[in-house]
Amino acid sequence: MDKINRKVTKVGNSYGITFPKELMKEAGISYGDNIQLESHDGEIVLKKSQQVQLPEGVSDDFFEVLERNTKKHEKTIQELVDR
Repeated sequence: MDKINRKVTKVGNSYGITFPKELMKEAGISYGDNIQLESHDGEIVLKKSQQVQLPEGVSDDFFEVLERNTKKHEKTIQELVDR
């Protein structure tokens, strides 16, 4: 696909860029997909996040719950590590 110019727009307190459907299709990215953003040498690299296949019986919000509880009990966890 040829180079495409887009204008950065304001979306609430953030900024946004629209992407043509053809570009999204070529990158294998669809509406609702999670993406990964990285900055390298003044350029922004956008990639589709790799989906993790959770074992049967593990809910979709497992990592969110894990992260929330890890942060909530961070001091206690660190004390256990330091023992």
